[in-house]
Order: sequence, then C-alpha cells, then structure tokens
Amino acid sequence: MSRFFMGSDSESDDSVSDTEVAPRTTTKPATGYQFSDEEEETKREVRSAKDKRFEELKNIMKNMNNHKKIKDMANVLQDFEDLAKAYVKTKKVIEQTGIPRFYIKCLVELEDFICEMWEDREGRKQMSKPNSKGLTTLRQKLRKYMRDFEDDIKAYRENPDAEEEELQAESEDEEDIEVVPSIKPKAADGFLKPIDKAAAEADDDDDDDSLWGSDHESSSSSDDELPSVGGLRQYTAAMFLKKTGEEASKEAEAKRIRKEEKAQKKKDSKKDEGEWTDVVKGAPHVIEKTVMFAKDTEVNHEAVMKKLTEIISARGKKSTDRNEQIELLHELATIANTNNLGPAVQVKIMFNIVAAIYDYNPNIATCMRSEMWEKCIKNVGDLLDLIANNADITVGENILEDSENVETSPYRVRGCILTVVERMDEEFTKMLQACDAHSTEYVDRLKDETVVCEMIEKLQAYLEGKATTEEMCRIYLKRIEHTYYKFDHTIVDGTATEDPTREVMQQLCKYIHAKDNSDRLRTRAMLCHIYHHALHNRWYQARDLMLMSHLQDTIQHSDIPTQILYNRTMVQLGLCAFREGMIRDSHNALVDIQSGGRAKELLAQGLLLQRQHERTPEQEKIEKRRLLPYHMHINLELLECVYLVSAMLMEIPYMAAHEFDARRRMISKNFHHVLRLSERQTLPGPPESMREHVVAASKAMKKGNWKECQNFIINDKMNAKVWDLFYQKDRVRDMVTRKIQEESLRTYLFTYSSVYDSLSLVSLSEMFELEISVVHSIISKMIINEELMASLDEPTRTVVMHRTEPTRLQSLALQLSEKVSSLVDNNEKIMEFKQGNFGFQKTTQNYGGYQQNKDTWQGNKYQQNKDNWTGGSKYQNKDTWQGNKYQQNKDNWTGNRRNQNRQQRAY
Repeated sequence: MSRFFMGSDSESDDSVSDTEVAPRTTTKPATGYQFSDEEEETKREVRSAKDKRFEELKNIMKNMNNHKKIKDMANVLQDFEDLAKAYVKTKKVIEQTGIPRFYIKCLVELEDFICEMWEDREGRKQMSKPNSKGLTTLRQKLRKYMRDFEDDIKAYRENPDAEEEELQAESEDEEDIEVVPSIKPKAADGFLKPIDKAAAEADDDDDDDSLWGSDHESSSSSDDELPSVGGLRQYTAAMFLKKTGEEASKEAEAKRIRKEEKAQKKKDSKKDEGEWTDVVKGAPHVIEKTVMFAKDTEVNHEAVMKKLTEIISARGKKSTDRNEQIELLHELATIANTNNLGPAVQVKIMFNIVAAIYDYNPNIATCMRSEMWEKCIKNVGDLLDLIANNADITVGENILEDSENVETSPYRVRGCILTVVERMDEEFTKMLQACDAHSTEYVDRLKDETVVCEMIEKLQAYLEGKATTEEMCRIYLKRIEHTYYKFDHTIVDGTATEDPTREVMQQLCKYIHAKDNSDRLRTRAMLCHIYHHALHNRWYQARDLMLMSHLQDTIQHSDIPTQILYNRTMVQLGLCAFREGMIRDSHNALVDIQSGGRAKELLAQGLLLQRQHERTPEQEKIEKRRLLPYHMHINLELLECVYLVSAMLMEIPYMAAHEFDARRRMISKNFHHVLRLSERQTLPGPPESMREHVVAASKAMKKGNWKECQNFIINDKMNAKVWDLFYQKDRVRDMVTRKIQEESLRTYLFTYSSVYDSLSLVSLSEMFELEISVVHSIISKMIINEELMASLDEPTRTVVMHRTEPTRLQSLALQLSEKVSSLVDNNEKIMEFKQGNFGFQKTTQNYGGYQQNKDTWQGNKYQQNKDNWTGGSKYQNKDTWQGNKYQQNKDNWTGNRRNQNRQQRAY
C-alpha cells in the first residue's frame, strides 16, 4: 500500500524502484521517427556466467518434467542428452561453486520415474516403439551417467529436504531484517497517520508481513528507539554506520535465540496436532478393518466354515480386493488355530489361501510379483507339512463338499495337493522367464529351485501308497523334468562310487513306461531319459533307447512342448556322439536342426523374425510362454560349430574323391552354403568368427595340410568360444585333432593318387604324424571300399597305385560325352512330343474353284525325308522336295491363277 500512497513524490518513486529488479527487455530496431532519448532508453540487466548456465539447466529440466508428465520417453531421452551437454558447458562454474543441488534432485527424480515406468510391464507393452526404445536407452545411459554422482545422490537421498531447510533459514533471516523505504514526512502528512504502539502489537498477531508492524522483537525494540517526526519514525545516519564487535555479537546471539524459539514452537504445534496421514488422490474414504466375529460370538467349526464360505463367495468379483481377501483368510486361519479347531480346518483354509494367491494375478501370460511368490512358497510348504504330519487327514478331488468332515477324526477335506504343486511349478517357470537372464535377480530366483524340488520330493513321499497310478505318473514326471538336464561331473569323471541320479531316473522312467496310459507322459519320460544318458556320455545306451522307441516316426503327432523336448534330446545326442568321436552319427543327429537356420526357435530358446508373415500378439504370447528358462539353454554357437566341424570332416574327403563326378550329391547343404559365401568374397581376410575359422580349415584340408587346418580349428579364439565349454575339453581337442589328421590323409590320397606310382607308409605316417598301423588301417579300408585303386606291398611298406583312375583330361572328356548324349536324348524326346501333339494337317484353300491340297506334314513323304535326313542325304531329299513338289504346286497355282484373271477381264 505504501508504494501507491507515496507515489506523489518523484524521489520516493526512484528509491522504491531501485530495490526492484528490472525485467530484461529486448530492443527492437526503430522503424519510425525517434521522438526523444528517454522513450528509446531501455534498462539492460547484467548477469553472471553462473546465472546464465544455471538458467539453461533449469529450462531443460522444465521441458523434461513436461515430457515426463505425458510419458513421452523419446523426448525425455533427448532432454537428458541436452542436459548432459549443458552440464559439460557448466563445468567451469561448477568447479568454483560445487554441483548444484537442484541438478542432483533432477537426476534422482528421473531415476525414480524410470524405475516406476520399468516396473509397469503392462504399460511397457502398450508403448509405441520410439517410446519403448527411448525408455530402454535412457535406463542404460542414466545408470552409467549416475556413477559420477554416487556420493552426492546418496547424500541427497539421506536428507532430501536439506535444501528446503536452507532456503527457509535464509528467508527467516531476511524476515528478521526489516527493510523500510526512505520516506519524506512532508509528502506523506496528508495520507499517513502516526502508528499507535498498542495497535501495532495487536496487529502483529494477525499479519506477520505488515510493513509497519512485525512480530520480531528486534524490529519492535528498534522501532521504539527510532525518533519520530509528526508521528512517523525517522532514520538517522548513525543507524547505517558499522557496528562495533560487541553490538554485532549481541545481535547474532539474539537472532540465534529467536530461531531456536521458532523451531520449538513448530515442534509443539506438531505435537498438539497429532500424527499426519497421507491423503490418497480422489474422494476421501474411511478405512474400516473388517471384523471377523462379534464379541459375543462363539468361535466353533460351524462359525469358521460359515465365515470361510462368505469370504470365498467374493472370489472373482470386480469389487473384490484380492490382497484384502488373502489377509482375511490369514486372519481366519489364525483365529482357527487360536481356538484349537483342529488340523482339518487349517488345511481347508490353507487350500483357499493358496488359491487366492494364484488368483491375485489374473493374467495368465504374466508372472506373479516377487512378494506374492514368497507367500506362495511359504503357504504351499506349510500346507504340505500339515498334510504330511497328520495321517488322519484324507485329501482328494473326489471328495464332495457335502461329505467333508473337519470336526472329528478321520478328517476328509476336498482339494488336490498335486494340482497345487504343479501350479506352483508353472509359476516358478514363469518367474524365471520374466527375469533378465544376466541379472542377479535371476540368480536369486533360481535359488528357489531347491525349495521347489524338496516340495516335489516331499509330495512324492506323501502320495506313494495313497494316490492312483495316474497321479503317481504325474508327480514322477515332475521330478524327472527337474532332474534330467542337470549335469553331475562326478559321474563322468568316474570318481563317484554310486550313481544316484541314474538309478532315480531309471526307477521313475520304468514306472511310467509300465503304468502310464497316455502316450504323452511316456514319450516325455523316455526323451528325458535319453537326454540324461547323452548328457553323461552314455552314448550307446542313449542311441539304443532312441532307436527302440521309434519316436522319430510319430513325434510329428505330439504336442509342441513334446516336440521341443525331442529337438533338445536329438541335439544332446549329437553332442554326445561328437564327444565320443562318432562324427557321422553326430552329423546325422544335428542335420535336421541346423539345416533350416531356426535352431534357436526349434529349441525354444528365443523367437526369430518371420519373413513371410508377422505373428499376431496372441501367437507371440503363446510362443513366449513355451520358451525355456535360461539355465536350461544349449549353447547355439557350440552347437553350430560341432555341426560344421562334423560336416567338414565328412564333406571334404567326399569332395576330393568325387571331384569330377557330375552327379555327386551334397552331404551337408548348410556347409556348402557357407563355403559358397566365402568364395564370393573378393578379398577374404584372416578369420574372425567361428564360421570363418571352419571355412579356412576346410580350404586347408582340401590341400592335405592338416597342421594349418588344426591351427584354424583349435586356437585361443575357438577355445574361448567353443572348446572350453566342454567339460573334458582337452579330451575333446585331442579327438578333433586325431580326426583332422585321419581325414586329411584320406583327402591327400584322393587328390594326389594320380600323381604317384607308389607311396611309402612310413612317409605318410611322418607327414601326418600318425602311427604306421593307423595309416595301414585307413588305406586298407579305402582299398576294400573301392575308393582307392591300389594295393599294399607289405615287405616294402608301400602303396602301389594301379593307374585305373582317369586323368583330369579324361574325366572332362567323359563328362562332355555324357552331357552331349543326354542332350541328344532330350532333343529326340522333344521331337517325338511335337509330332504326337503339335502335328497338324493344312486346310484346303479354294482359289477360284481350284482345289489345292497342301502337303500333309504327318504323311509318308515327311517321314521318308526325316529318315533320309538322319541317314546323311539331308540336302538331297530337301532339293528333291523343293524341286519336284514345290515346282509342281507352283505351276498349278500360276496356271489356275492366270485362267481366273483372264475370265474376270473378259467378264
């Protein structure tokens, strides 16, 4: 009010305006006449570099907050990148002043916002592609960026209100110092009245911000000391002089006392008001705890069962709070336990608690939350213990609700504990599928598998002797599925005296083979048994079991999860054959999986993009549910390397033996495709990937250079990628080296046998570093199989070539003759086909009453000419045909045509 009342004096206006910050205005170029200097004069504001840089940061933060409100993650990512660049520009200022607290606050709020968005799985699925990509990128970049501010972020999270307290303290200090503008009493005599002290003290309680009255002791005491003129307080020059040391210390002490008194007043007011509670957004509602039983109600079996039915009746309704329902059931179980109503009531309530936990997540495609999973494990374990420890409780699906007995022993309760454990196992699989395979969360969740396996074993012990054969087969299969893929190195090493897992698998699978009535359980049990044999290098048992089962003939009629298990079993069988040195068997087992390039999808280890058509969202959800957890995966790069090495060891000698055979077949199409891709390269460099190493080794083997081939297959890169992943890696590497030496010897003999008259076995053994007996064995097999036309001279230890193989020129000539003969056969077939289907008789044409019968192409004359053609009188017959027949027809046509024209002219 004082600014308006004192506006009549120009000096007072100037004094008031000097205390205000002039707004920054931009000057526009003069487009008209300039009237005076005062009108064009604009006030310029000079700001420091700190203010400019901090204002730039705050503007970016403001834009980021706006984008966060609408969840525009692409723009939030752009704002974050701009913020990081602006922070780099502000480095010089920050080195002097320190990292501003508002910047740390922005990073903390951004991190909390990203965590909240990332936990909302449904929201992430509904995001657009740019926003989803922006969220993922921003999450990764922010994690790296915040490592430089760990200490500041930790301090901020411990005390996030420290900045507000500092600002509040500064504002209190400013309030303690009363600023009164300079006033001239002469100009204000007509408007202002002298202030009464008593009235000022009364007004202090109503308005703290009043210019003339204040609740501070210093201002009131200082006002009393001020001289007044005409009822107005007057400032003197002595008031603005520097105070002495004693006066300054007294004033600082007074300020400190006032601050402490204010803080104490706030604490007292908070105590009087009581505790504060957070208000939820929306209409206020009163939370009332549900009362289970009235005070005078007798808690007995009937009352508890009635209350249980009442709680269960709300299951599945939209208005039902699932979390509250679980809590009510827990409370009811506690009440039943307190009143000693018996174990049957506890079992009945526990069944409903587990069912309520399973119902908590209505979406079958997603997993339950981690805290609900912890509750699920605990309750299922308690239920199993309760049933196992009370032998007088009978539990089953076939028990009707009317025939239940929860009051007296023997107890009968409706419910299937096997279904509960199977559902728990499914939820455990979904929990593993939802976790990031390379995170600590996956490892922590995988630790629960021991608990799940213990529950399955406990349930198996409980059901033995009580359950039907179908239920026993189901629980046995569950235990098999948690055992078959686990590798026990003590069995392979031979250090273990006993093999407990082998005996357990044998016993469980034997029971299912004998007792199961459905083909699915029997098929899955057999595949798991074969997988377990192959995993522990029992090649012959696994192979015989697979051949005896004849599953390869009927597996296409099975369901998709069983087909996936069959693919995994065949892959493990191929790897086992490779470890045992059965190269051909390994290739035959892996060729179906590797030939299509869809090994990842066939083994249920991930989804591939489909070129022909896209999956619908429903199909994608179904296929994702079939994926296996990461700890059950088979290394795809190892699988491909084993397949390519097996193909190389088979294909290269075969190509060398049938180099000039036009009708040779391909053993491995995938291997030939990889070779063709490498041959298309104009300038191939040194091998880097696993495929390039195998291709380079194949080229070296073609020349018979086994050492170079070995160096490409076995080196540091290949060891890290492939060979070190085998359990007995040195044994596998020695086997591969041995196979390379033997196949290189075969390739060398196929390639250069036409060059030599004889070869020494001793020279061959030294060249390929093999024993003479091994070289002798290999050459003998080649001679017996008629692959090599030679004979062995035992006294001289040489191989004598018989020179029956054609030379290169002869082979090419034979190929040419075969192609020419096939071409002649094809031409004859085409001519016969044309004569039978495309022969025609030319129609008669009437030229002025003259009938001209054209030649019949299928007549005797044409056949005679054709025979003469092939006999060597081609041109003679052609001349005869042209000279006689054609001339005769031409003369007849010309004569008739002339007569016709002559008759027309006469007419």
